[in-house]
Amino acid sequence: MDDIVKQALAKWPNVPHCYGWLGLDARGHWRMRDERAQHLNLPGDKLSNAALVGFITRNYAADERGCWYFQNGPQRVYVQLEATPYIVRTDPSAGLLLHTGAALGPPDAVLLTSDGTLILCSGDVVAQLDDRDFADVLPRLLLEGAPVGDEVLLEWMAGDAQGVLSLDGVAIERIAADQLATRFGFVSVPSAPTAA
Repeated sequence: MDDIVKQALAKWPNVPHCYGWLGLDARGHWRMRDERAQHLNLPGDKLSNAALVGFITRNYAADERGCWYFQNGPQRVYVQLEATPYIVRTDPSAGLLLHTGAALGPPDAVLLTSDGTLILCSGDVVAQLDDRDFADVLPRLLLEGAPVGDEVLLEWMAGDAQGVLSLDGVAIERIAADQLATRFGFVSVPSAPTAA
């Protein structure tokens, strides 16, 4: 967390949190969601200012409820997640990189949804693979140690083909996309806690 953010928190500890205004899309882009975007359930405008994107990224964290937020000075701006808390991309020289620019460690779990979404986990990090990078990963998928063809992969995803599907030596588990948040303890659409 930036020092300026820590100082603001100390100075103004009780600033109300913000919900609905910031999103993270499935390709790792931060999106500003104005009132119109929120009302129409649109993704919002992609943020392109490098300094702002860097500031958000450096101050991105999760609370005890599994809600992800950006600490903007004394205010938490909660993030609506289109996919998972992190998005991962392939990089020819660096390997697997998160949308934050950090390297994803070696995956210790890999999951594949029935709609073809690949989820890579390393330690506490849960990251969906950017769909544009699936073609780069596809040749590394093996079924019982042999390259897997498209039709067999589709059958495996649907549960109609048996055998161990793996990525770089890690067995892949099937999961329904709507079970990801529960399985990994994150909240896709944070809201203010209800008063007790």
